[in-house]
Amino acid sequence: MTGKMKISLFGLGKLGAPLAACFAAKGFRVIGVDPDTQKLRAIQERRAPVYEPGLQEMLDKYGDGITVTQDGLEAVRQTDVTFVVVPTPSESNGGFSLQFVVQACGQIKQAMQAKGSYHLVVITSTVMPGAMDNVIQPCLQGGTMHAGKDFGLCYGPEFIALGSAIHDFLNPDLLLIGESDARAGQLLASIYQQICDNEPAVAHMSFVNAELVKLAVNTYVTTKISFANMLARICEKQPGADVDVVTAALGLDKRIGGKYIKGAISYGGPCFPRDNLALTALARQIGAPADIAAATDQFNRGQIQWLAQITCQHTPPGGLVGVLGLTYKPYTDVVEESPGLLLVRELMQQGVSVLAYDPAVNMNSGQVQGEMMQLAATLNECIDKADVIVLATPWHGFGELSSEAYARPGRPRVVIDCWRVLGKLKGRADVVYVPLGIGLPAITDQPLPLVDYRLPVAQKE
Repeated sequence: MTGKMKISLFGLGKLGAPLAACFAAKGFRVIGVDPDTQKLRAIQERRAPVYEPGLQEMLDKYGDGITVTQDGLEAVRQTDVTFVVVPTPSESNGGFSLQFVVQACGQIKQAMQAKGSYHLVVITSTVMPGAMDNVIQPCLQGGTMHAGKDFGLCYGPEFIALGSAIHDFLNPDLLLIGESDARAGQLLASIYQQICDNEPAVAHMSFVNAELVKLAVNTYVTTKISFANMLARICEKQPGADVDVVTAALGLDKRIGGKYIKGAISYGGPCFPRDNLALTALARQIGAPADIAAATDQFNRGQIQWLAQITCQHTPPGGLVGVLGLTYKPYTDVVEESPGLLLVRELMQQGVSVLAYDPAVNMNSGQVQGEMMQLAATLNECIDKADVIVLATPWHGFGELSSEAYARPGRPRVVIDCWRVLGKLKGRADVVYVPLGIGLPAITDQPLPLVDYRLPVAQKE
């Protein structure tokens, strides 16, 4: 195969839709497959089907390169390469469900049998170690169809953050390729070389090693985040300490690096928490230790209780808490495992009245449907009505608001700044400013109940 190959892509969600747009932007003809007619209609009308910065602009410019369908068989028959970017929901045991991957593979197999020519299948969805060898490859093989001969199979997960998915896909640090054979791996690498704006390292390996790398990368990052958060808690107890000063120096050590060491509050989102739990679940299943991953998860979850304790200490009887930020990070509308949403739930369970605001979330969006919370229509409304403000997600708009907007003469409003973006409030008489991660009397004078982060005694299943 030479030149631009035709690509079919199963799954047009928060990762699949940006990937389809990136392929189209680089000159590939793309056929998107999804059972959701609303997503298909949106792309047909050149509207972004999901919230992702830059996606609408790419569809405006390159949307003609994407066609959509619910017919997966026809999409595979008309293309050279198929990317599977469908959900792999977490299961109760910590592993990932392959239900949607297997469904897609069934259609792909049927189409490849009818097609009769070499086809490359790339599983981008995150799967558990062993899934490629034991489930996915057998699902695609059968009869005269054999991986490495009649078709190629790769595991090519992306290391992409929502909110910067397009940039991350076009400028990856690493291209991870688990391959059935060298031909399949080289073909996928050549596709990525036509996509990437940079020249990333390419790591070719077996399926199981690639599956382990994907989980290990995210679990390592969660450990790094939690280490920085631990430092922030220590700095809060040490008068004069500043976690930003500490972590800035820490990041200068090349063995550590400056990424993901912003001491703040717990991590969240659709990948970090579940990948950490998945690696722990795998270790438990095979009888290997994963104490670091387990401790990281427990520490991370304990941070919500700790933040609720601080919030309650500053809330007057019958007072209202305003939580700024319900998404797990700025520039996305995803609230899954977000600190802001988890804090709201914790406070409400303790009987505290809560009002929340997030620029990307509203009741009509469905992101917080079923949550028994009050949502403010505007940022100013949330601040004006609250006795205590907790800045949980560092949206730029929160920091850009004037210091007067946070002030309340006569009865100063408490502002708990988890990310230290409101330093301009320091010293105001009409605001009690509580920047987390800094050893100030406002935090250290009132001892907090200790949160027990120790691992529980293992229970027999």
